[in-house]
Amino acid sequence: MRKWLKRTLVGVFGASVLFGGLAACSHRGDAWGGAPRSEAEQAEWRGKMVERAAAKLELDATQKAKLALLGDTLATQRKAMLADGTTPRAELNALIAGERFDRGRAQTFVDAKTAALRQASPAVIAAAADFYDSLNAAQQQKVRDLLARGGHRHGWRG
Repeated sequence: MRKWLKRTLVGVFGASVLFGGLAACSHRGDAWGGAPRSEAEQAEWRGKMVERAAAKLELDATQKAKLALLGDTLATQRKAMLADGTTPRAELNALIAGERFDRGRAQTFVDAKTAALRQASPAVIAAAADFYDSLNAAQQQKVRDLLARGGHRHGWRG
């Protein structure tokens, strides 16, 4: 086979694999990195996660309610962290938009996020403690095992 024909076929094959892979990965929807979810979609997603965790950890109704409260508390904290309406990426772009890094604006940004985190932390800690303390020893061990594995998604599938 001629050299140029081999190169052409390899190039076409490589390009088709590349574009096929991109097409396969492009259907991600709005899960991570896509369009922002509405509050209703976020609440639905939290409910599904509570159900999944409840099934895996064999939670009773009280424990399930405490886990749902933890999820709601974390969502409230997230909303407080994003309350100013700008995303961290947009804020970073604004910091480096000029000729020099805007140190004053960066410090203001960090101070605002730290204050929001400090204000919401006691509620998050209390909700997490209430949930964890409501678990029996076997359930607590399952949680520790999950965290030891790094919390990867496939870890919950057994």
